[in-house]
Amino acid sequence: MRRLIEVSLRSMGLEILAAEDGVSGLEMIEKHRPDVVVLDIGLPGLDGWEVLRRLRSNPILGDTPVIILTAHAQPEMAARAEEGGADAFMTKPFRPNELRSEIDRLLTASKRAGDTDEGMATYE
Repeated sequence: MRRLIEVSLRSMGLEILAAEDGVSGLEMIEKHRPDVVVLDIGLPGLDGWEVLRRLRSNPILGDTPVIILTAHAQPEMAARAEEGGADAFMTKPFRPNELRSEIDRLLTASKRAGDTDEGMATYE
């Protein structure tokens, strides 16, 4: 799944950073400050909910756009993602074009808000 996401997003011209667990993913986000984060909920170590909570509580990174991409399609998961501050919620399996569209939407909104960095995405 990670490889499919990486290939799909690289085709958009994005630089992709990928982490295998929540701890290294959070460290990667803090170090590289990506323009958007694609976050899975079922991460080892820190789960995606905790990564999202820590990201949103960080005064420097708290406004980083986050897309939750998960196999958990229950409506309560989407509600929890929204309550936690996620900018988008998508379920697996997903269509690569839909993920690219969502990332493009968030990057465009981020540019309107004043960010000037060019597209970098982190996937966990």
